[in-house]
Amino acid sequence: MSNLKINMNNFEDVQESLTKKTLRVCVIGIGRIGLPTALSFAKSGLQTIGVDINENLVQNVNSGKFPLKDEPGYEEIFNDVIKNKKFTATTKIEDAVTNSDLILLSLPTPMDENNIPDYSALRNVGSQLSDILLDNSLVIVESTIEPGFIEDEMISLISKSGKLQVEKNFFIGVCPENANPGEILHDFTNLPRLVGGINPQITKIIKIIYDFVFSVELVEMPDCKTANAVKLTTNVFRDINIAFVSELSLMFEKLGIDTNKVLEAAKRKYNFQVHYPGAGVGGPCLPINSYQLLNTARRTGSNLSIIESGRKINEKMPSHVIDLTSDAFKECGKSFDNSEILILGISYKPDVKDIQLTPAENIIKKLKSLGANVHIYDPYYSSVKIFDIDVKESLSDELLEKMDAAIIVTAHEEFTKIIVSDFCKMKTPILIDSRGIIDPVVAKDSKLIFRGLGRGK
Repeated sequence: MSNLKINMNNFEDVQESLTKKTLRVCVIGIGRIGLPTALSFAKSGLQTIGVDINENLVQNVNSGKFPLKDEPGYEEIFNDVIKNKKFTATTKIEDAVTNSDLILLSLPTPMDENNIPDYSALRNVGSQLSDILLDNSLVIVESTIEPGFIEDEMISLISKSGKLQVEKNFFIGVCPENANPGEILHDFTNLPRLVGGINPQITKIIKIIYDFVFSVELVEMPDCKTANAVKLTTNVFRDINIAFVSELSLMFEKLGIDTNKVLEAAKRKYNFQVHYPGAGVGGPCLPINSYQLLNTARRTGSNLSIIESGRKINEKMPSHVIDLTSDAFKECGKSFDNSEILILGISYKPDVKDIQLTPAENIIKKLKSLGANVHIYDPYYSSVKIFDIDVKESLSDELLEKMDAAIIVTAHEEFTKIIVSDFCKMKTPILIDSRGIIDPVVAKDSKLIFRGLGRGK
């Protein structure tokens, strides 16, 4: 079926191809994680091609325009590998796959409106690979998926044309991505990675490939589903613990206890891992990862009540931000109707240009439904329209003077440096802090009408 010189099931062939840097790599999906992954392989000297359906992204990459300005350290790598012609991009999956030995899948796994994981991108690519994958190729899935997806679905999809049979003339494994947006270079060079193959030999082959590219510990797992189970367990652990602290913070507010003070003291204990409350948990990972495990529970007739409860808590936190705002409005006898409210930060996490599942969206929708005129300032989205609102260019005195209230939704570094007394310039000096970055004492001394999530009365 092919004239590939490299047999990806043969240790000697793979090792020689790495030594001579003749291994050809295709990364399908060059977004937030896929592009840094492709750049890492290209930087190691391996000829790498990225595939994406986003024509503008592909055009920008091939024009030398780096698209991830909020990922420190990668622009220099990008410029080097483009200059050295080690990395190119295309929208044509067939051309890329038929000229590659190693196929990496870094595709999104979002969820639908019913909170069911959406694997359509992976399924679509799997079906395409069935017709175009060459003999003895190795497919590695880096996307975050449920345990069993490789064994139960992906292999069948790639095999459906009848041309390919797993462990005979194509091979598959996983190495779940393990990086935090905004810190990907740090994580790619420091955090251990999990490797799992369709059999022990493929696991070891994946390990020697990733050893060549990444200088981190590679943990061999017994199979693909165990590796994916570890990935989900670590992320859902965070989702649950954020929910735990957020729920406590609601009670601490009523007790007049500052949650930040509790956490600062609690983290001194050796076995306490601190998590912070907030306006909600967004992004392409934690919320979806919890629903992936909940989907697996439904599929297997299991019960994951703690995860389900944690999701409900995190999803109600935007409503609590509205409650805090309403309480502050009542204190000064104001109505939401025709009020001017400034949202500070719409990214789902600090210092990243990403609004996937951001809690800011629900807060904005609710404020609008209450009759408020909503304004946005976010340094990563200035001078564009988001959620049908023109994002302001700067946090100017002129802007503040028109506002009745400001709500901090995202703890961007810029917001940690703001002068609290500046908010006294607002028509009504109402400041709501959902991220614990404003000192309540300073806010009180500045004569602000202040509400801090979990910060007591």
